[in-house]
Amino acid sequence: MQWFTQTFAQLFNVIQTIGQGGIDWISDFLIWINPFVLMLLIVVTAYYISGKKLGLTIFSFLGLLFIYNQHLWNDLMSTLTLVMVSSLIALIIGVPLGILDAKSQTASKIITPFLDFMQTMPGFVYLIPAVAFFGIGVMPGVVSSVIFALPPVVRMTNLGIHQVPKSLVETSASFGSTDTQRLFKLDLPYARNTILEGANQTIMMSLSMVVIASMIGAPGLGRGVLSAVQRAQVGHGFVNGLALVIMAIIIDRFAHNINRHVAHRKLIDAQSRKHQHKVHIIAAVALILLTVTGGVVQAATTSGNHSKGHIKLVYVEWDDAVATTNVAGELLRQAGYDVDIMPLDDSIMWKSVATKQADAMLCAWLPTTHKNEYAEYKNQLDLLGVNYDKAQVGLVVPDYMKANSIEDLKNEANKTITGIEPSESIVDYAQNATKEYTNLKGWQVSTSSSGAMAVVLGQAVKNHQDVVVTGWSPHWIFAKYHLKILQDPKKIMGESEKINTIARQGLKDDYPEAYRLLKNFKWDEQDISQVMLRIRNGENPQEVAQWWLSSHSSRVQTFKQ
Repeated sequence: MQWFTQTFAQLFNVIQTIGQGGIDWISDFLIWINPFVLMLLIVVTAYYISGKKLGLTIFSFLGLLFIYNQHLWNDLMSTLTLVMVSSLIALIIGVPLGILDAKSQTASKIITPFLDFMQTMPGFVYLIPAVAFFGIGVMPGVVSSVIFALPPVVRMTNLGIHQVPKSLVETSASFGSTDTQRLFKLDLPYARNTILEGANQTIMMSLSMVVIASMIGAPGLGRGVLSAVQRAQVGHGFVNGLALVIMAIIIDRFAHNINRHVAHRKLIDAQSRKHQHKVHIIAAVALILLTVTGGVVQAATTSGNHSKGHIKLVYVEWDDAVATTNVAGELLRQAGYDVDIMPLDDSIMWKSVATKQADAMLCAWLPTTHKNEYAEYKNQLDLLGVNYDKAQVGLVVPDYMKANSIEDLKNEANKTITGIEPSESIVDYAQNATKEYTNLKGWQVSTSSSGAMAVVLGQAVKNHQDVVVTGWSPHWIFAKYHLKILQDPKKIMGESEKINTIARQGLKDDYPEAYRLLKNFKWDEQDISQVMLRIRNGENPQEVAQWWLSSHSSRVQTFKQ
């Protein structure tokens, strides 16, 4: 894999650049259109394709209005772009493959095992080659979605062609039709409904990859769902999940109704078809006028915003990282930069900055937690310095428990340490602790997520039960509950740490002001605890960041020096 990625790195970079540019253009265009104009177009289309019935029309209107009201419209457009592009690519590849599968036994023997393999492989696995070849962002999300969504349309195309009655095939052959004539005038027209059903399944499977693709930086509604799962924010996750459901239902109903219209198209007489042709021309002209008008209005309301450049900050979904990254991002926005904040898996975050796919991160725990990642990429990174200097990781328990040291633990909490994501270093340290401390023989580390860990801790504290979790400071749990980090005589969990800001090489030359702001940004325990707790209580992270910056104007001035 390493040889392959290095050998064809230039090719993958070209594909990434072209693909990313095209997808960004589509997404920006959809966002450029005034939301109410686009909403009107979708609702009117729903009314006509449903046969002028009100069910789909009303649902589309209320659903889209709900998404707009929840400030998820831009995320919806990003998700729609990802689904449209990945579905289109899957159909362009899948239909010809399905035809080849149906027409050639040799090809079928090769294609069928691959389809079986693709349909049984967990969706998360597709992220590995996508990240290796294309890095982070929407492009690897599209690639993984295409691979995941490809099998249905291939199989349904094959099925549709095989369902053509033998009598029609024999009749076609008796009249001397060629293979090409038979394919385009008999097989595909007859299999059209089946192929369209396969296309609908492909679109739905592309949509199902949205949340998974957000783990490698794909924008959209999936990012909100993933964030809510990792941080146990039920309300936030429900809203984003409901928006995805609304989108899925609208797309599914649109696809089914379009399929129905295509199936009955031959029943329309010439006069009606001519009338429909005129209606379509009028509708197209109206669509163009509304789109341009809405875009002009949207552009007029956003004109005058001149960006100094685009900065991409990445972080892992830890509460301290969410707080720090959002405040730093808002600091850069107020300085005139266009800032994109992207949550990623821990290891992917480091790689993205090292390979210059992201500009900076503010959650590098050194010297212990991230020592392996820093050792691997330090020659490709620019260490700006410490932004928080009193960090600590360890095993955390409520203060009503008698244990003050890891050596004091015996049979508490059913001999279970509740951990976070299995890929995190702190989980490895906890597992090492169960091996190094003889009193922890028989203990196990139960991995989950940062949010699930916090939920387990909260429930145990509420019921005054024993609980041991992998924790770290700073974290909002220390502001909400009375907790203590157990002493670690053998230093298995590491010693006191510092949270550092790390940038890609070349950021200082490209954006010296942004570099200076990131380098100077520092805060203390009280500051970060306030921000973390407000975000945890459901406030919008960007709004909390704005509040903190406005409340600490003198501190902000020191960042600018």
